[in-house]
Amino acid sequence: MTRIEIVEVGPRDGLQNTDTLVDTPTKVTLIERMLDAGITRIEAVSFVHPGRVPQMADAEEVMTAVPRDRGASYIGLVLNDRGLDRALAAGVDEVNVVVVVSETFSRRNQGAGVDDMLAAWERIADRARAAGLRTSVTLSAAFGCPFEGEVDPARVVDVAARVADVGPDELALADTIGVAVPPQVTDLVARVADRVGPLPLRCHFHNTRNTGFANVVAALEAGVGALDASVGGIGGCPFAPEATGNIATEDLIYLLDRMGVEHGVSLHDASRVATWVGEQLGMTVPGLLSRAGPFPDAA
Repeated sequence: MTRIEIVEVGPRDGLQNTDTLVDTPTKVTLIERMLDAGITRIEAVSFVHPGRVPQMADAEEVMTAVPRDRGASYIGLVLNDRGLDRALAAGVDEVNVVVVVSETFSRRNQGAGVDDMLAAWERIADRARAAGLRTSVTLSAAFGCPFEGEVDPARVVDVAARVADVGPDELALADTIGVAVPPQVTDLVARVADRVGPLPLRCHFHNTRNTGFANVVAALEAGVGALDASVGGIGGCPFAPEATGNIATEDLIYLLDRMGVEHGVSLHDASRVATWVGEQLGMTVPGLLSRAGPFPDAA
């Protein structure tokens, strides 16, 4: 792997799990600063019920204010037809649908079973394509469930196949609670790739148990084309106990730089954004690069 795409998920997945409610101008500034750093795909908002995720209640306002002349592709997360209605009206470039592969977590996280979410994905896909939008699906809890424990890889492959049959532009495998280890990543990516053929694959890792970056290397070696990351390493799932710690964008950039993998994002700029995010949230971000600095110093 000589080049990888970094998808910045901090404005959505990063901020949805914070105690601090970040105002709209600050969210827009975060997006603008990551664009300045070289990011071209950003998961900017989530069109979910504000009562469930109040941090995302201003999705329309954010989309109204983001720059439209920077060549960026803005992703909106949607879970149902109402969410898609809002996403279409707000003018997102892509919609991402989350399908949880374990039944218990699906019902707790989304209030619907796996089959229900697959049916919703099919409806959303048809409408989104008709509107000219790119579509992706994230298979959440693909490496482990907070309620059911281990997830059978055969089940993940089955759900992936059913998603792929509807024709998304991309499929993501998510370690939602940060339990995966590299051999598991290697195995599951290979199994899914074998079943879905040329469909581009993306991975979404959390560093909850300090394995996120080892899993990145395994995913690169397995041939995935894109990786999600959250500046500062902020975020997690509010409906999964202790599911903290997205991999930090700046830490990922450092790893890729030292491995000789191209990505097009500035380490210096992303590190400065991470520090700024911590200031906005009144916390020290989990990511390490913004504190330790690059190596060599001039990098």
